[in-house]
Amino acid sequence: MPSNKTSNATAAVDAVDLLTQQHREVEDLFEQFEKLTDRAKASKKKIADQICNALIMHTTIEEEIFYPATREASKGEEETEDMVDEAVVEHASAKDLIAQIQEMDPGDELYDAKVKVLSEMIEHHVEEEEKEMFPKTRKLKLDMEALGQEMKARQEEIEASQ
Repeated sequence: MPSNKTSNATAAVDAVDLLTQQHREVEDLFEQFEKLTDRAKASKKKIADQICNALIMHTTIEEEIFYPATREASKGEEETEDMVDEAVVEHASAKDLIAQIQEMDPGDELYDAKVKVLSEMIEHHVEEEEKEMFPKTRKLKLDMEALGQEMKARQEEIEASQ
């Protein structure tokens, strides 16, 4: 009997839902990191690397696809354009910290502190996106499913290259 399940490749993906799902996945990774002891250096490195890779992928699809679409659809709406600008600046700060963490080992001084600060930065960024930007973006004349498909395809490209 044929299955009624749609494969992930063809399933419709809403852009905002995709980004929100990625937010939850990164939050879960940060929680896992927090629970580790100082002796769990290998696990800390593995989870920190997963966090960094997930954030690199996430910021890339936002900056390449989601933010430009939001900016284009909100022409003249200064508040939304300012939100996108702020998000891009927050990404730059996060990327700087990600690069530092990737060059370090869990035994290095300030390693845990840098992961903690990254967690706090991302928490703030996610809150702004989910409470302010995403609701505004949903009101714009954007095809969220087409945008989501494009973002999902880019996500798979990035993950395949990591």
